[in-house]
Amino acid sequence: MELQEIRRIVELMNEHGLTHFDLTKKDFHLKLKKGADLDDLRGLLAALPAAQAPAYAPAAAALPAPGAAPAAPVADGAEITSPMVGTFYLKPAPDAPNFVDVGSVVSIGQTLCIIEAMKVMNEIKAERAGIICVSVAEDGNPVQYGDVLFRIK
Repeated sequence: MELQEIRRIVELMNEHGLTHFDLTKKDFHLKLKKGADLDDLRGLLAALPAAQAPAYAPAAAALPAPGAAPAAPVADGAEITSPMVGTFYLKPAPDAPNFVDVGSVVSIGQTLCIIEAMKVMNEIKAERAGIICVSVAEDGNPVQYGDVLFRIK
């Protein structure tokens, strides 16, 4: 692979907001990463000592009542995640209605949204039937592989 081809790949990564690129041919392997690696960051955060409460904060206010469980947000429904990196769209055209809204009943194979990747519009279809209970991704914003798009019950 020539340097000009590698430069073009880097330009495409920048243009489309990609953070990883991996190409393997017979006798050639190219792996490009841009930005901080999440696994490395998690390791660094785990290695940090636990933060201590400031001396001026009242201890009773920071502690939960005995027997009280910490309130954790409950995520209802199964996640529908992005199968690719790209730009998330709820509708096929700016003046068209959304494919689905919160409360929409969907069937298997029904189009839920579009993810644009490298000027190609990829329809994301429902892999299960149910009701859309939450629309997580925002219309027109970039999504990464594995980002939650919707929750379905």
